[in-house]
Amino acid sequence: MTLYFHDILYDYSNSTSNSTSAAATKPTALATAVSPNGTFFGEVVVFDDPMTAGRALPPPSRRETAAVVARVQGVYLYDSKEVYDAWFAFSVVFNSTARRGTLNLMGADVMSEKTRDISVVGGTGDFFMSRGVATLRTDAVEGLVYFRLQMDIKLYECYV
Repeated sequence: MTLYFHDILYDYSNSTSNSTSAAATKPTALATAVSPNGTFFGEVVVFDDPMTAGRALPPPSRRETAAVVARVQGVYLYDSKEVYDAWFAFSVVFNSTARRGTLNLMGADVMSEKTRDISVVGGTGDFFMSRGVATLRTDAVEGLVYFRLQMDIKLYECYV
């Protein structure tokens, strides 16, 4: 299945009603000492992002409609001193008549790569004990506030 993950980072200048993620920590002192280009090393971001079947993101007032097929809830942290990379741990939460349950994913997001794979390490409900791979592609970026990832999810094990 192909889904789109929309992350809108709150940065004090944008709307709190539209934001879907926020930094839970600031970059470490080490990040500013060794990273003149700002890799955000050590920063942790918590998110509750909408996931859609298409690229379009509905406005906040319409995000509970059929356009949003799941919520993506978890954390990412910037884990490199030299380059802008992250590590993800999150659940894709499905709650509709089509699908119910969660997919749990984790892994390195080497952002300089065109595509990168992270592991599907489990699931619940319709995705009970799932295993597989999600291939990530950066689909859109707007400054440091918004990004959209295309996720191609391939399940190899699923007991339903």
